[in-house]
Amino acid sequence: MDETFDREKIIDCMFDPVTSSILAELEDGAKDCSLLAQKSSISESEVLERLSYLIEHGFISKNSDDGRCLINANSEKLGSIIENSDNFDAAIDGLEKMDSYLN
Repeated sequence: MDETFDREKIIDCMFDPVTSSILAELEDGAKDCSLLAQKSSISESEVLERLSYLIEHGFISKNSDDGRCLINANSEKLGSIIENSDNFDAAIDGLEKMDSYLN
């Protein structure tokens, strides 16, 4: 994997409440930017601004076709950033510890 991006910044983008709701909309395929804006109650320009770092590093793709802006997620790349993250491992360890205390 190309490591020319800030892993923490990618994770912060992904887990921002608004951005994560946009990413959830992309789980089943590309969506029109205007639809994402409407569902998130923000402007199209803000959708693109929130996704800009993810777009810049290939986690999200943006295609403009016939005046429409289509956004698509690279699910494999997004998933790999979480799986390879120390934060993910720490979160799992924390959940396992809490579970052992509760049981």
